Amino acid sequence: MENNEIKPKKEKVPRHKMSEQDPKVRVTNFNEVPTGYPEETAIAEAKRCIQCKKPGCIAGCPVDVDIPGFIALIAEGKFIEAALKLKETNALPAVCGRVCPQEDQCEKLCILGKKGEPVAVGRLERFAADAERQAGKISIPPPATPNGKKVAVVGAGPSGLTIAGDLVKIGYDVTIFESLHKAGGVLVYGIPEFRLPKAIVDAEVDYLTKLGVKIETNTVIGRLKTVDELFAEGFDAVYLGVGAGAPVFMNIPGENLSGIYSANEYLTRSNLMKAYLFPEYDTPIVRGKNVAVIGGGNVAMDSVRTALRLGADNAFIIYRRTEVEMPARIEEVHHAKEEGVRFNLLTNPVEYIGNTEGWVTGVRCQRMELGEPDDSGRRRPVPVKGSEFVIPVDMVVVAVGTMANPIVPATTPGLDTNRWGYIVVKDASGLTSREGVYAGGDIVTGSATVILAMGAGRLAARAIHEYLSGK
Repeated sequence: MENNEIKPKKEKVPRHKMSEQDPKVRVTNFNEVPTGYPEETAIAEAKRCIQCKKPGCIAGCPVDVDIPGFIALIAEGKFIEAALKLKETNALPAVCGRVCPQEDQCEKLCILGKKGEPVAVGRLERFAADAERQAGKISIPPPATPNGKKVAVVGAGPSGLTIAGDLVKIGYDVTIFESLHKAGGVLVYGIPEFRLPKAIVDAEVDYLTKLGVKIETNTVIGRLKTVDELFAEGFDAVYLGVGAGAPVFMNIPGENLSGIYSANEYLTRSNLMKAYLFPEYDTPIVRGKNVAVIGGGNVAMDSVRTALRLGADNAFIIYRRTEVEMPARIEEVHHAKEEGVRFNLLTNPVEYIGNTEGWVTGVRCQRMELGEPDDSGRRRPVPVKGSEFVIPVDMVVVAVGTMANPIVPATTPGLDTNRWGYIVVKDASGLTSREGVYAGGDIVTGSATVILAMGAGRLAARAIHEYLSGK
């Protein structure tokens, strides 16, 4: 007798949402917006992973995380083991779980995403890292046998922290030299508390120091000592991860008026210098009531959302293209809209207007329309004649990009840079024109994501190990 029974179709489980602070509440504080998965939800989301034989998600990860591996452990309730699996290749999992653009990387290549929603890789990564930290069970692997080689890392941002962690685990004596008083780079001076709590960054840095990484803060390489002097002190290789933190302005009339910040300064004052905790921290910062932020990237979203939390009644984004071309993460744009940010799209500033006391009072703008694609692949904005109008403001934050930090290149003879001042590398290894000197992150690529900088650090670690193993 034939078995004509029809097998029941496996029910599709929708992607599990993460709870968040209510928008009306969160604009009054700097607490983290998403609150994370509870254990039951994390397990349920992990069980959505079908454990592909050829997982595309790994191919989409710049630091080669075994994504199906750590997710399978979460599904089994082995949260600490999942965190350890992450840390095999990712030095900063709690950070990456919060700020990585997973939608354009691992989750983009998830097979479930072809006919539905991908597995929430980023949320699960955050969950595992947080579970380990909250349980107080952060295990430190035994120190590697020293190999007698010393490596200097310039810059304690994502790239520098990553390469330091990779090298110290295989026996190198690693020292990071950081110009600021606190390690973390853009993680501490750029990304706001409500998106990345600084306690998370501190915990990740602390883990690296317990691995054996030495960090010297308040040390500006290129001023206190040069790259050549690092070699003279006995370092066998140098990695330059100094970032691209120099501000960029638009060079339009009125730009020197008071009340106009670069995003770098505005966010550094608020985050690293704790202006958001005033008067506990006596950091001066203008608290505008009508604030315009120029730009459409993540830095612009961070700035405009910070302005709201610092007391702005109205906060505007001014961006010369449409939302489709906006480089900011979809999640960040969504959160900004929920919080009441007003978007002036297809709009470009042409002049800042000020009062007799030299303070900005308005932004004269021009409507734009999209023409043919430019070198970036995005359609070029074209001014619309006779479309000028004024937005009344009392503060402006300019978030239109950054430039290369010039200090190290200027003091390192023979170090090749391009016409924009970024360090030229021979290939993905990060090798520069100087023997034994490697570079990666924003100082090579220009402003990019945290995870791409970390990926550059991992590749350079392998290259430095190969280089020094042959000496």
